[in-house]
Amino acid sequence: MSGVAADWNGIKSMGLEEKLPAGFALTSVEKLAGYMRKNSLWPATFGLACCAIEMMGTGASHYDLSRFGMEVFRASPRQADIMIVAGRVSQKMAPVLRQVYDQMMEPKWVISMGVCASSGGMFNNYAIVQGVDQIVPVDVYAPGCPPTPETLIHAIETLHQLIEDGEIMRRRAANNGGAGVELSSELAAHTSVTIGTK
Repeated sequence: MSGVAADWNGIKSMGLEEKLPAGFALTSVEKLAGYMRKNSLWPATFGLACCAIEMMGTGASHYDLSRFGMEVFRASPRQADIMIVAGRVSQKMAPVLRQVYDQMMEPKWVISMGVCASSGGMFNNYAIVQGVDQIVPVDVYAPGCPPTPETLIHAIETLHQLIEDGEIMRRRAANNGGAGVELSSELAAHTSVTIGTK
């Protein structure tokens, strides 16, 4: 009886990795986590211009984002894990956008919807941020002016594949937890949108 107890204590002290074949459990858990993450995204809407109408159309019954587990658009950033920036970002809106992004829980992702959010579009002037990637790290770009609901769905499916493959998490780990974007003191003071990097 004492031999059985000694064997049981030895098994209890072993970790999960020693009990299962090498790499089996960890790889399976990562794949399962990626599959669950991609199918349970809750968007925080950030509709700023005409692209927001297309984003709303994508969530309506004709295109039905609920097929992708995204039917609940959240008004609170603490309940969302994907930000869809739809439209041009003004200099005054940039600190607000960054604040909403910072309040979202990790892991979080960003889709830049439309040419204005991606590069400033036709608004090449001092009042518009020339690309939202100066404010937050963007994972997927949806091109167009405005992009159609099909384009946004394609961007969402692209993001789903990146999440399931773990590509985004590997990239963030290589960059020490994100794109390395920090707010400068001017941006924090709501006076400028210059970005400092680590």
